[in-house]
Amino acid sequence: RASQNLQMFGNEKNYCVLMLSHVLSRSLSASTNKNREDSWFKSLFVRKVDPRKDAHSQLLAKKEDTNLYKIQCSEEVLPSINADSHYPCELIGTWNTWYGEQDQAVHLWRYRGGYPALTEVMNKLRQNKEFMEYRNERGKMLLSRRNQLLLEFSFWNEPTPRPGPNIYELRSYQLRPGTMIEWGNYWARAIEFRQQNSEAVGGFFSQIGSLYMVHHLWAYKDLQSREDTRNAAWQHEGWDEVVYYTVPLIQHMESRIMIPMKTSPLK
Repeated sequence: RASQNLQMFGNEKNYCVLMLSHVLSRSLSASTNKNREDSWFKSLFVRKVDPRKDAHSQLLAKKEDTNLYKIQCSEEVLPSINADSHYPCELIGTWNTWYGEQDQAVHLWRYRGGYPALTEVMNKLRQNKEFMEYRNERGKMLLSRRNQLLLEFSFWNEPTPRPGPNIYELRSYQLRPGTMIEWGNYWARAIEFRQQNSEAVGGFFSQIGSLYMVHHLWAYKDLQSREDTRNAAWQHEGWDEVVYYTVPLIQHMESRIMIPMKTSPLK
């Protein structure tokens, strides 16, 4: 299985489809074998999950802080807000998409203090004449705009400014409802395999907006470095198991390769 995973690693969408097709045909041809109770095919339909009495945000998010993140997909950002200490928010990164959805900008904000800080910023922006004028002009250029409110996984690094030049990959996963805890359990171990080149920037899960969404943000020197780093993960014992068991949790996934804007703290 490891050799098959290595060959198909470059396209995880195809990898998921190929694995499903392969296991389906194998299961049908071996239907007379009643002892294969623990087959991968069965694991797609039967999952044993311990009952939980806590919200996902309490189990998976960092306990020592109250950071709230907002990811925006739009046209521009107003850098002066980030530079003004009057607003309890920080611009973590701002990018233009290179591969993936074209003509799109992605902005990641952090609100130290959680929802109260977010509310404070929104109220102050309504009183900011420059911002309101900017928003009106921005609206004339946009075809669409959407955002999500996120929490960061407790086992990921907190995003910090880094020098460049780098390219960034935002990998977004739409999970099946009810599988967030399983995803977190697997990735709490898997992140150890993806720290070798300091490529891990941040990991987040949605609270408002599209739900059961996970975003992983990675940094690489270039596309070749990305390929080499991702291939190297397969040399770590346990990485293939993480992929094997997390692929069935995904309904849809998307990758964006992004270039930092000049104002981005993540260069």
